[in-house]
Amino acid sequence: MGTKLSVNLNKIALIRNSRDTIIPSVVEAAEIAIAAGAEGITVHPRPDQRHIRPDDVRDLSALLAQEKYQDIEFNIEGNPYAGPEPGYPGFLELVNEVKPHQATLVPDDPTQLTSDHGWDLRGESNSLGKIIDKLKQDQIRVSLFMDPDLDQIKRAADIGADRIEFYTGPFADHFPNHGSILPAFIESATFASSLGLGLNAGHDLNLANLDTFCRQVPGINEVSIGHAIITDALWMGLSTSVKKYRKILDDLKK
Repeated sequence: MGTKLSVNLNKIALIRNSRDTIIPSVVEAAEIAIAAGAEGITVHPRPDQRHIRPDDVRDLSALLAQEKYQDIEFNIEGNPYAGPEPGYPGFLELVNEVKPHQATLVPDDPTQLTSDHGWDLRGESNSLGKIIDKLKQDQIRVSLFMDPDLDQIKRAADIGADRIEFYTGPFADHFPNHGSILPAFIESATFASSLGLGLNAGHDLNLANLDTFCRQVPGINEVSIGHAIITDALWMGLSTSVKKYRKILDDLKK
């Protein structure tokens, strides 16, 4: 079936939030991205609302509920332990309200500029497992943000995750001198697949490194890309930017 492209719209919201305005529209950005070939929309609402806000999540959920978008997946990322804050209902409360196709659980905290590591499940398994069970009961696919670590991936499978999302920052940081980094991802992908886990990937994947990662690492179901797509869009427009990423993924099939 190939690798799906989910476009992360956080940076659209970040630009909007720099002014007291509704421009640029997150919903319009989603419509443009989908028309250009995106098969999913990703957002990462944080308690401080630095970019995506709860109302953005609701508006995007309403958009994707339209019949013409029935094949487009909605992916909400965030820390499942993030509780209510002024204007923010709490991560799990928001996910439960809109019931996206996928919830990607990420171990970030409010002080982090961006997500920069996967879960350490040695101390999280019991409580996180209960959260995963509840999400799956609501027919929400659960993905855990993970490093390429075999022990941790086994733990992810044991507590009921449907997928893992590889944190690809280390690969991107070393690219194109990534020879010492990629084997861990390849081995981990093969191992995860043997456990029945689906494979997603995201963080600093871009036009230069996306092809290499997806050709070398087997079985990637979905890539979630935001920062690179939006920054490329500053020069070439959002539609053209999304099309270039989609073409890379389409060319993998040849």
